[in-house]
Formats: sequence, C-alpha cells, structure tokens
Amino acid sequence: MASDQRFAVLAMSVFPAVQARSLYRFYRIGDEEALALQGVSLSVTAGEFVVVAGPSGSGKSTLLNCLAGMDDPDGGSVDIGGQRLSHRSEQVRARIRARHVGMLFASGNLFDHLTVTENLRLAAALAGRHRSTDQAGLLRELGVAERGHALPSQLSGGELTRAAVAVAVVNRPLVVFADEPTGELDSSTEADVLRVLTAIAEQGTAIVVASHSAAVAAAAGRVLHLTDGRLT
Repeated sequence: MASDQRFAVLAMSVFPAVQARSLYRFYRIGDEEALALQGVSLSVTAGEFVVVAGPSGSGKSTLLNCLAGMDDPDGGSVDIGGQRLSHRSEQVRARIRARHVGMLFASGNLFDHLTVTENLRLAAALAGRHRSTDQAGLLRELGVAERGHALPSQLSGGELTRAAVAVAVVNRPLVVFADEPTGELDSSTEADVLRVLTAIAEQGTAIVVASHSAAVAAAAGRVLHLTDGRLT
C-alpha cells in the first residue's frame, strides 16, 4: 500500500477529516481592518455532511479557503486527517491538498481547454493516483460517462456540476469543500447534485459545503451558522 494510501486509511480511523482551532483572518481596506473570521473552531469526521450557512459577507468563503489551505489564517490552525495544513509553505499545502482535499466551486473547477476526461486525468496525476482510480467508472457513477470527451463549454449546467464533482473526488479525498456548488442550478438539478454528495459522504468522505440554500441545509447531517465571522 502506498504511503499516502496508508495515511488516508489511518487518518479516517483515528483523526477528524478536518479540524480547525480558533481561526482568525484579517483584511486591510485602506486604513481599516476587517475581521473576516473571529475565532472559528470546528471538527468534521469522516462521512459527515456539514453545511456552513450564513448571509453574504459572513465569512463562508474565507472559512472554506482557510480550511482547504487556499488561504492561510492569521491566527489558529487547520489539520487535515491529523496533518497540519496551515502555516506551512504553499508547496506543502498544495501537496496535501492534491492528495487529500477535493474542491468544488459554483464557478467550476475544470480547465476550459481540457475535456472532462483530461481534467480528471490531470487531477488524478497531481494526486499521484493516475493508475489507481477508475475514472471512467466515476463518470458513469455520476451520470456523465458519455460526456467525457466534451469541453466544459459544451456541457449543460447540471453536467458541468457533475463533472466538477468527479474532479473533486477523483483523488479519493478525506474531505470535499464546496462553495455554493448549487447556486446557479435549478431545483431538480440541485437535488441530483445533493444526492451525489450524500452518496460520497456515505462512502466515508467528509463533505463541507458553504451555502445559503435551504435544500442544501436540509440534505446535511449538521448545519453550522456563520455570522460576522463567528459560528453561532
């Protein structure tokens, strides 16, 4: 068993998929200092489906970026499967993210000039899983097997989101972070995507979604409310 696979098995059995301790994030706007996150702590275990709800400007996207290592908090720390992610070099954060984190955004996480299959191959290769992941099977499971040779611009909204989910989970992550993944979808397509995310959680991957959608909150096992950078 490869070392990163051993780490994943151990992490899922011993550590929370993601744990944040007292996260603070400050931004300067001119001479003013804005507090985007104020002491946020949370823990999400393997297989949990958690929604972070809150109005626009409450800090949801900032929180997800810090949890995923896309941004570094000014205070506090984040662990992924017991491995410290925050306050490390971007190179180290990127390696941990590629192997153990899936990212899903409303704006998409596919490269426009690559087909769906090529996007999958790139994500798997970056995670070192190009030989161990059944990419065709993943596309079949998500209902877009026949769209593997299509470019993102050639997909419908629902197909694009399903393809983005495939890219997010192709590295068999410990946790998937999703920022308003259904924000631009109709209610029927949103329901389909939520069923897919729920199925992924049932297979042991933690799902953390930032959303103000009532349907997303209803699908979750736990809802956290973020207001002015604080969990309430």
